[in-house]
Amino acid sequence: MVNEKIKQSIEILKEKKIDMWLTFVRESATVPDPALELILGSHVTWASAFIITLSGRKTAIVGSLDAQNIKDHADYEVLDYLDSVKDTLLRVLKETDPQHIAINYSTNDVTADGLSYGMYLMLQEYLSGTEYADRLVSSEDILSALRGRKSPDELRRIKAAIKETLQIFDQVTEYVKPGLSEKDVQDFIVNIVQEKGLGLAWNPEHCPAVFTGPDTAGAHAMPTKRKIKPGHIMNIDFGVKKDDYVSDLQRTWYFLRENESSPPPEVIKGFETIRDAIKKAASVLKPGVQGVEVDTAARQFIVDAGYDEFLHGLGHQVGREAHDGSTLLCPAWDRYKNLPYRRVEEGQVFTIEPRLTVEGYGVATIEEIVVVTKDGCEFLSDPQEELIVIG
Repeated sequence: MVNEKIKQSIEILKEKKIDMWLTFVRESATVPDPALELILGSHVTWASAFIITLSGRKTAIVGSLDAQNIKDHADYEVLDYLDSVKDTLLRVLKETDPQHIAINYSTNDVTADGLSYGMYLMLQEYLSGTEYADRLVSSEDILSALRGRKSPDELRRIKAAIKETLQIFDQVTEYVKPGLSEKDVQDFIVNIVQEKGLGLAWNPEHCPAVFTGPDTAGAHAMPTKRKIKPGHIMNIDFGVKKDDYVSDLQRTWYFLRENESSPPPEVIKGFETIRDAIKKAASVLKPGVQGVEVDTAARQFIVDAGYDEFLHGLGHQVGREAHDGSTLLCPAWDRYKNLPYRRVEEGQVFTIEPRLTVEGYGVATIEEIVVVTKDGCEFLSDPQEELIVIG
């Protein structure tokens, strides 16, 4: 996988017309750069430089004690040092003479912002007095493409994680009933995950997140002792990690009251509005559109149906992490900086996850995962078409 992503990065450098990409790290197990999981798959101790050029040269300048580990993990020309990384780094720069050196900083994309300020100062010190000091640029565009454009093997792993998650949701449907608490449901799911030998896709405190009825704590909160009651909408936000890749899906259930044979019309309308908003977004999602355009399509659909707009972005990329990559399907809010305006690319994998409140019942939400294709998108998850009803 690492060598596959290194090869892909060389093609991206050619496309972006950037001579060199430099990842500069130290003690990376303690202060990791997100790029390392893509181009190394291991960690280093001493100050280290991982250099990839558009000509295809791949160089790792590492401390002598790290050298063998790097050779074991990735296809680099390994140059080791004892005293300082500086001399070897400058020598490689002179041999290559890059006009642009992309380094891992970004004000927009956290996954491209792995260079610590201390390491940046060290790099400036090493380059001081050379022509290379003024050739530093952000690697944001490189990492956005590298992390976002999923390879066939990456897609295979994401699909496997999705399959496991949907199977667990089916087990939840057999298990849940009024009287159980949100925490009971969380514990049930976590036990299955552990039995299967899988990992959780994000922080275990709220993976899964379980919400039942009105007045829930809201997204990203921990499950509570709140009991499921007849007349409640329940939704679960959950994903697993399998073979280093994750899923991130949401499903919605309704618990019938004693005198009900089907959910109330307002509950059905809320669910179907969310379901159809996802279809609307998917119809807009294709290479070249801005993320804000996709978000607007779903957001306006929900508002036109008479509901308040949801208070978050419509979708994010999924891969090694639940929130993976830079381009977002989101509104043009300042907190997202320039991410709403980035263009969607073929091979990116997104969630689509609108939500709305059905007053007196709870929150209706679905989260699906799609991959962007040449001229549109394709669902990787089996879409929830009907509200799951528990009698």
